[in-house]
Amino acid sequence: MARSSDYKNATVKVYHGYGHTHDLVVYGHVFKNKPVYRNNYATNVLQNIIHLLRLFFVKPLPHANVQLLWQNQLLYSTTEDDGFFKFEWKSDEEVNAGWHTLEVNFLDEDGSIAATGQGKVFVPHSTQFAFISDIDDTVLMSYSATIVKRLKTLFTKNPHTRMAFADVVKHYTLLAEAHTTSKVPNPFFYVSSSEWNLYDDLDEFFKYNGFPEGAFLLNQVKKWFQLFKTGKTKHEGKLLRVLRILNAFPKQQFILLGDNSQSDPAIYASIVEKHPGKIFAVYIRNVHSSNETITKEILSGIEKSGVLTCFFKTSAEAILHSKKTGLVD
Repeated sequence: MARSSDYKNATVKVYHGYGHTHDLVVYGHVFKNKPVYRNNYATNVLQNIIHLLRLFFVKPLPHANVQLLWQNQLLYSTTEDDGFFKFEWKSDEEVNAGWHTLEVNFLDEDGSIAATGQGKVFVPHSTQFAFISDIDDTVLMSYSATIVKRLKTLFTKNPHTRMAFADVVKHYTLLAEAHTTSKVPNPFFYVSSSEWNLYDDLDEFFKYNGFPEGAFLLNQVKKWFQLFKTGKTKHEGKLLRVLRILNAFPKQQFILLGDNSQSDPAIYASIVEKHPGKIFAVYIRNVHSSNETITKEILSGIEKSGVLTCFFKTSAEAILHSKKTGLVD
């Protein structure tokens, strides 16, 4: 139970949720401290360093009572040890495709609202395809395999100065409209080993560069003294997040996009094995030459399951593959 001293500056952070009428889910955190906002996106390195450090000086509020207001429904839950909460529910009313707003409240010991957070839930159209993409080194140059380079990039860049791979936005835009239209886009889910600390920065990076809008599934919040371990997570954590999405959307076939800097090829191979017929294609960006041989072996095994694969260095190659295989026009 939260103490009265925790109420004054408490923040409810709600991340984009997803689902459909019979299976909706939304995540978030309750923190003791006020939210961290960027005042600008200047190239000043010192400002970027200060901002990043503030993102990791979080104070989660454990075992706090939270309330979800969804249309005419009220649901209740309690935050975990790291301040994380999750609501999973069935809507009493039919939910149309699109983005829908909701509210999550942090309740004090008297049951009064001490802090409020606004959020959205993404309900995809019933399209043929859905896409699950890694973020770091798949769309965003992050140097995940080298901690010094990764930290240098995090500390010195911001969402407007960090670099997306050439033509990756073009590729993802084509995929969003594959066998559908811009009015009824295919859903995108961005699954990463990056921590929830970086959610706002990642969301701004995707908006600024014009990626298809989608839901994020990230890694557990880290404290400042864990900053040197940023972007590192166990194989099982990412696998479970992907499987959660697959289970939520039984009607769609999925295309998985990742890179070979860490464990994406092995994770995706495991998913293909666990969900036969559910995966249409696997795309892996070659960013780590020392992993080329093992990556090709894993992709060869995936192809034997009847799943298309593409091992590419540039997004132009990936676009060409998507066009040759008929995935995009």
